[in-house]
Amino acid sequence: MATYLGTHGSRIQNYTTDPDNPNTGEVWYNDTANTLKFQYPNTTSAGSWRTGGNLNTARQGIGGAGIYTAALGFGGHTPSNRGMANNESYNGVAWTETTDLNTGRSRGAGAGTQTSALAISGDNSNTPVYYIQSESWNGSSWSEIADLNTQRSYVAGAGASNTSALAVGGFSFPPATGYNNTELWNGSNWTEVADLNQARRDFAGYNGTQTSALVYGGDQDPPTFSLTESWNGTSWTEVADLNAATTAGMGAGADNTSALQFGGNPRPGVGVNVELYNGTSWAEQANLSAATSSPGGTGTSSNALQFGGSVPAVVARTEEWTGAGAPVGAWSTGGNLNSVKQNMSGAGVSQTAAISMGGEVPPSNTNTGQTELYDGTSWTEVNDLNTARAKGAGSGTYTAALMIGGSAPSAVTAATEEWNGTNWTEVNALNNSRQLLAGCGVNAEACLAFGGEDPGTANYAITELWNGTNWTEVNDMNTARNNLPGAGTSTSALGSGGYVQGGTANVAITESWNGTNWTEVADLNTARSGAGSAGTSNTAVLAFGGYGPPGNQAVTEEWNGASWVEVADLATARQRPGDAGTTTAALAFGGDSGSLTAATEEWNSASNVTRTIDTD
Repeated sequence: MATYLGTHGSRIQNYTTDPDNPNTGEVWYNDTANTLKFQYPNTTSAGSWRTGGNLNTARQGIGGAGIYTAALGFGGHTPSNRGMANNESYNGVAWTETTDLNTGRSRGAGAGTQTSALAISGDNSNTPVYYIQSESWNGSSWSEIADLNTQRSYVAGAGASNTSALAVGGFSFPPATGYNNTELWNGSNWTEVADLNQARRDFAGYNGTQTSALVYGGDQDPPTFSLTESWNGTSWTEVADLNAATTAGMGAGADNTSALQFGGNPRPGVGVNVELYNGTSWAEQANLSAATSSPGGTGTSSNALQFGGSVPAVVARTEEWTGAGAPVGAWSTGGNLNSVKQNMSGAGVSQTAAISMGGEVPPSNTNTGQTELYDGTSWTEVNDLNTARAKGAGSGTYTAALMIGGSAPSAVTAATEEWNGTNWTEVNALNNSRQLLAGCGVNAEACLAFGGEDPGTANYAITELWNGTNWTEVNDMNTARNNLPGAGTSTSALGSGGYVQGGTANVAITESWNGTNWTEVADLNTARSGAGSAGTSNTAVLAFGGYGPPGNQAVTEEWNGASWVEVADLATARQRPGDAGTTTAALAFGGDSGSLTAATEEWNSASNVTRTIDTD
């Protein structure tokens, strides 16, 4: 019989308190509580969808290949163009147009990866024609390859590369003919192999490789099928049916033991339904955000993409699936600041190396020049700013930071100070004095300052760029506002939420900076001002806390470059905290939680659960 000592290489240890960083699966005995405990990763119990970056060209009937962070979407059609050659590449955040197909087509199949793919058959009803041709993608261009043996469209496909694939089923007209043909591609030629048990077209989905594949649903107009067939490299076998008979959907999966089916037309109507196959049976999952027919798709049953389709108008929308078992982020308690304060500025791209600059302290929200450094455990006071101030912006790192603008004792200031790890030095000022502005940058040589206000006078949309010596005005934000957080770099930044004087007050507006211009993107889910944020680009940002009626917020949201999704709340709702870090390891410190606080919270994108073992 296996023992704990034999499995883990040590005996169960006794502690007076729970250990700070126990290993996953480690069991210990808490002498104080007289309990056995263990720890394991905190993960999701169900899968979910979130919005990804839109295609550049809305369309349906798209072929797909690759994984959810490296995908291709090719071909498709719109009501006015029934056979498109467009080809787009996805990097997990955004789609980029790349080399077109040689022959525009829709309702073909895709197989392979982002750098080694096949576009199999399809049709162009502009002509009309059903294609026998297929094309091979090498990562930069398409080449025509040997023809299929049977001319058809609405096929299913599977394959790991442009040298190994299957083409299955399909339809041609006239006369209306449904096919059960299966053809195998070896990199040179297509060869007919064992047929499907049921001829059909326009599948609910398909996935896998040349030797291990699934096809499911589809129709013969009528009927619509729920039938699933599994390919073992030699023959097709009927396995468990879908819960809903569906056509014109899409699927994702690595082989014939796992699949995700999404979208399509469960008769009647257009569906939001999603089903997961575990090798034995199908189970319904979290729905898509919107009903979609004839989308493109690719990936696995745990990480998949759906893109394009019709609802019934063609759409450019992308949705990203993450299956059950994904890490769950959480906030935990860190070391307190040495002084309670709010409206301080923060900087640092590490949770274990951050800086807090200035702020307001009791008893009457007095400006302070206090500077504190965080090492992952505790804060240490170091040399003060030359000018005590609050409501400024911070950027840079633990050893090379900027304190920008803000409210000094006598007036709003444009002053900028640079930190070298030991001392502060006054450097060239902003062109425009302001407070409650945002700032970002991963060093002290290239920073961005944007937004802010002149109290009681105006909000600012002004953006200024720091090159290590001077500030230069660049293109303004689209919406003037103050009290917003900034995250990213001087060439890739995000500003979210804030306050618009005389306008709509707390806002959810988010703008993305690409080094030249600001672009409005998807709003926060919760409108607020005075939040904190963390992140090193405009595609990965965490926004937390802030103020929005009816009071202080604990809400935390994560940005993926296309959409915000709510994650675990702060333990203490607060506004005007200091902030630092990234989307995987962030800090929130100080702020106003009803009264000024010194509390620090540490965000980790993966967390653990501690359980007590009942010894009774």
